[in-house]
Amino acid sequence: MQEFDYLIIGSGIAGLSVALKAPPTSKVCVLTKGKGPEGSSNYAQGGIASAVAPTDSVASHVEDTLVAGAGLCNPHTVQKLAENGPETIRLLIEWGVQFTHQKEKPQEWYPYHLALEGGHSHRRILHAHDLTGKEIMRAMLDEAHKAPNIKIYESHHALDLQIEKNQCTGATIFNRKSKKSELFRAKAVFLATGGLGQCFQHTTNPIVSTGDGIAMAYRAGAEVEDMEFVQFHPTSLFDSKGFLISEAVRGHGGILRNHLGEAFMAQVHPRKDLAPRDIVARAIDQQMKDHNLDHVFLDITHLKEKDLKFHFPNIFRKCLEHGVNIAKQPIPVVPAAHYFCGGVKVNEHSESSIPGLFAVGETSCTGVHGANRLASNSLLESVVFSILAVKQAEKYLNQDSPPSSVNTQKSLQLGNDKWNYKIRDVQKILWKKVGIVRSNASLLEAQKLLENIVKECEEAWLTDKASLNLAHCRNIAMCGKMVIQAAIHRKESRGLHYSLDYPETLESEKHHYAFAKSL
Repeated sequence: MQEFDYLIIGSGIAGLSVALKAPPTSKVCVLTKGKGPEGSSNYAQGGIASAVAPTDSVASHVEDTLVAGAGLCNPHTVQKLAENGPETIRLLIEWGVQFTHQKEKPQEWYPYHLALEGGHSHRRILHAHDLTGKEIMRAMLDEAHKAPNIKIYESHHALDLQIEKNQCTGATIFNRKSKKSELFRAKAVFLATGGLGQCFQHTTNPIVSTGDGIAMAYRAGAEVEDMEFVQFHPTSLFDSKGFLISEAVRGHGGILRNHLGEAFMAQVHPRKDLAPRDIVARAIDQQMKDHNLDHVFLDITHLKEKDLKFHFPNIFRKCLEHGVNIAKQPIPVVPAAHYFCGGVKVNEHSESSIPGLFAVGETSCTGVHGANRLASNSLLESVVFSILAVKQAEKYLNQDSPPSSVNTQKSLQLGNDKWNYKIRDVQKILWKKVGIVRSNASLLEAQKLLENIVKECEEAWLTDKASLNLAHCRNIAMCGKMVIQAAIHRKESRGLHYSLDYPETLESEKHHYAFAKSL
């Protein structure tokens, strides 16, 4: 058994923000499933939103966020997000993040280049070319490695939370190297495991995004909220296993076209290609269905190659690897599961309904995103609310932890097994029946299929033949079941949830759906 002040499950920007802001005298543990810190943060391309320009304002950032959220944002937490934006940018720069500077004629008031993305009324996206998440992670990891109180445990998988006397006091952790499990105890536990993109067949998320934190919290009795709102990014590179073509490409002038070369977004929304993501994704989905296509095109050939290489070096290089020179050829794109707006329900300090258990980043549901996330608000949310969580968690530092009575021993098998194939079954079910456009019939069919898989997983988990693949399948299936449950409950179309049976947005349905497992 190991004991810490702060146990952080997840090593992306949210988890590292908690670690770096924890008191330097505290003992901090950061767990990561991979051989090194990994997660969606590494792949965030577009940037981080903040009202830093003199022509911009916090009020405008708030308004844009509320509009994108389709009536379900929490105005209080949105205000906290936007007003903490400029200070958060200063903190990131202090940690060593190198944002892209103005290419020509730098403004005296601000040296950094500000991009425009869908749903924003001003240029307010700071970025590091098209590898913003990777650059922020680099700087944060450099700081974390300097801190003597922070220890990062690689190849460690969290299996389940420990709850004692209605308080979270730790988690059962499987060490992939030793092939043994043990109890990691802490005064405060932070879930920073990212989203659930791997629940779907097509996703921009890395392989580690299996909804672990959300599933563990639910099994422990925590409330979850807004589980129906899965954001599908409109533009992933077709036939590339989900490589993201950043929204910044459209902000820079990219135009979506169908196979006939028609710029179809002009007939869909006043903001055309920079409409909110849910609208763009559905428009692409409709084009594909109407014309029997497996992708559409993002055209940026009217811009200079030199300019494209400067702003989007990673995208330019990746597309070339797939035989597309984006300066000369339109990019074939298809929507993919990208971001999860729901998650573990938390208060304004990121604490869940279970004392001592916090959720940050994509794992959490702060109310900031409502029914649809505004582009580039996710990285900002990860830092802002992680810092608020640390302040709230300090109240637990001087408390004595309840004595442990949990048997944490769990032996898991490694390697491919039937659960690896079962995961693919879940992904196909959710993609085909719980995707961009839903119906009562498809949801009910998916619910029946997922209930059987969840039951099968839980029964197998109790045997001595459990595997690491089963652990992942268990979490993916549980998260999928919750998404379906929430989608069935919402009798309207709003934001990221679109139902063929209930196509209208209704005032009577302007509410959140939160639920917890009965223990």
